[in-house]
Amino acid sequence: MITVFGSINMDLIATTARLPKPGETVAGTGFSTAAGGKGANQALAARRAGASVQMAGAVGSDAFAEGALALLREAGTNLDLTKTVAEPTGTAHIIVGGDGENVIVVVASANAIVSEDDAASAVEKMSPGDTLMLQLEIPAASVEKALAEAKRRNVRSIINIAPLTPDAARLGRSADFVIANETEFELLAGKSGITGTEREEAMKQLHAETGQSVIVTLGAEGVVAFHEGDLHRAKGLTIEPVDTVGAGDTFCGYLAAGLDAGLDFAEALRRAAVAGSLACLKPGAQPSIPLAAEVAARLQSNSAIA
Repeated sequence: MITVFGSINMDLIATTARLPKPGETVAGTGFSTAAGGKGANQALAARRAGASVQMAGAVGSDAFAEGALALLREAGTNLDLTKTVAEPTGTAHIIVGGDGENVIVVVASANAIVSEDDAASAVEKMSPGDTLMLQLEIPAASVEKALAEAKRRNVRSIINIAPLTPDAARLGRSADFVIANETEFELLAGKSGITGTEREEAMKQLHAETGQSVIVTLGAEGVVAFHEGDLHRAKGLTIEPVDTVGAGDTFCGYLAAGLDAGLDFAEALRRAAVAGSLACLKPGAQPSIPLAAEVAARLQSNSAIA
């Protein structure tokens, strides 16, 4: 069983031929809305990967709330710990360029009042061996409380230290598994400009210091990880991305589902990398998350690079 404790948003997405420079106005080519929020995205990814998933978080009583939960509900995600509050539902304002890259502004709203009591409620009924998934779009104190409760109950904890916050490095060292991109890992390691072998040495050192598994996503280059003393690498698919929004969350959710199901770590890592690649082939965060059958088919084809 996976409990995701985190953010729930409605994404407001504009597309344009290229991303604007600071102070520049560019013409848009399209607009859409889609359910999002890093917590909800990762919960849906884990559910589509085949896991039993519970989403703990908050939405408002506004028009965005139902849409923000629609795909989670459709997928059969348990929403008993998703509360409705007076604040508006969180939103993410996303601009996607013609090359698939994006810029995002997140307005936390309801996510900002997810509390330490909510953290305790999210973990209190979990059993040893269950999986708790966290990100940093809810208050740091609530994330810290959830991590402490998970440790006390012998629950596997996974944290994706995104988006970067002043608390990311401290909280990132407190989970059993930490997932970061290249920039986020530099904060975690306390070093800047890390590349290649230097990154692997820094990961190895962090792994030795904390005992946690350290996973760094590298975009088109795949992912590298230190787990139980060993270095692992995995690549996804060779693709032309349509939209990279949600790819990292898809990776996180699929990895959590693989670990929760007891897959070998290397197998879980490769499956997650392929899932993240597939998420780049469609627009939007949650609509782009692939089903388990799609990922399995790609893993069996020659398109998946070992």
